[in-house]
Amino acid sequence: MSAPAYELERQDMVQIQIAKRGIREPRVLEAFKTVPRHDFVSAELRFEAYDDCPLPIGYGQTISQPYIVALMTSSLRLQGSERVLEIGTGSGYQAAILSTLAQEVHTVEVLPELAERSRDILNSYENVHCHLGDGSLGWEAAAPYDGILVAAAAPQIAG
Repeated sequence: MSAPAYELERQDMVQIQIAKRGIREPRVLEAFKTVPRHDFVSAELRFEAYDDCPLPIGYGQTISQPYIVALMTSSLRLQGSERVLEIGTGSGYQAAILSTLAQEVHTVEVLPELAERSRDILNSYENVHCHLGDGSLGWEAAAPYDGILVAAAAPQIAG
C-alpha cells in the first residue's frame, strides 16, 4: 500500500475510531493524524495497521487498538511541558504518540527483543528514551514524572 493510501486510512482511523467515540482534544487527534501506526507493525500486517483492533507484535504481545491508545493518552491531559513514564513499550506506538504531546517520554520494556526493536523505531523521536527493565519497578533514574501510563500487565506493583 502506498504512503497516500496509509494517509487516508490514518485520517479515517482518527475520525471513525477515535473522534466519533468521544476523544475530541485537538492535540490528541493531531498526534494520531501524524504518527504513522504502520511503522510500528510488521510488514505482513501493514495492510491492517489502521484497523479497529489490536495486532500481534511478537512474543505474545500486541499493539493496542487505536481507540485504547487514544483513551489512555487523553486521560493524561498533557499540555506539552510534562515528563511522562510509560510502562510497557511494546511496539513503541504509544510512546511515539506521547512524544508529540509531552516534553519528555521515558518508556520501559521488560522483553529485550521488543525493547531493541522499539528503540530502533523510536530513535527518530528525539524526546523518547527507551529503557530495558521491569516496568513494575518504575524508572527512578528520570523521576519525578508528571504522568504515568501503564500499557502492560504486572503480577503486582512493587513497593
